[in-house]
Amino acid sequence: MTTSRLSSTIVLVHGAWMTAASWDNFRKPLEAAGYAVHTPTWPFLDGRTAADLRTNPPAALGWQKAGEIADHVGRFIETLPEKPIIIGHSMGGLVTQLLLDRGYGVAGVLLDPGPVAGIIADPVSLLAALPVLTRWNAWNRTYTLSKAQFDAKFANTAPKALRDEAYDTYMVPTSGRVFAQAATGLGIRIDVKKRTQPVLVTAASEDKTVSPALSRKIYRKHKKAPGRTDFVEFEGLSHFLMTEPGHEKVAAYILSWLEGL
Repeated sequence: MTTSRLSSTIVLVHGAWMTAASWDNFRKPLEAAGYAVHTPTWPFLDGRTAADLRTNPPAALGWQKAGEIADHVGRFIETLPEKPIIIGHSMGGLVTQLLLDRGYGVAGVLLDPGPVAGIIADPVSLLAALPVLTRWNAWNRTYTLSKAQFDAKFANTAPKALRDEAYDTYMVPTSGRVFAQAATGLGIRIDVKKRTQPVLVTAASEDKTVSPALSRKIYRKHKKAPGRTDFVEFEGLSHFLMTEPGHEKVAAYILSWLEGL
């Protein structure tokens, strides 16, 4: 396989509740195809284990904004020898939309992404976010999914053994403010009509965190851009599509899409 003519560099942006290590399975076929793959982490997560972060979450993580995460990843991208293809999962997909809007990437893949301003979540996706949003002072506090929530809403099609291992290894607290921004649109507006980079939006048929209906809303918003916009739905996968069995077909589809650009 060959890399895209646009760039031989990929930056993977993880989402809420995950560490950068959650990309370990997904990055392998991208690297085998010849891409240099980078997995920067969100602020406040470096140098500590997931278990330690769950026990002692950094207070500042609670009020961290999506734009600040984009600032952090953007500074990393500025150190690279070329502009990358940016692939973001979940809230990392929201951050990817901000980064593309700022001109940081040559193309973007939004894996079951969080919504930017102007997109109203459907009932399934809103229900998944309610535990984060309905707490006292939720705007300023971290939130960690329970194991039961992870099993039911995040990795519901993954084998039990993988869910158990993944929760222990990858599950970390996340920013309440980012979820409040996704719900209200505050601070996450993009000018989609100026986007010229190609974008692929994905959905997973069994996703109970970012439902296919929400992914389609995001796709329809991006269709207003002058840049190419494509959509694909993966059958039988959950929100954990970048790690669970079946991630291989997700990566293969993305590689094929990139080769066609």
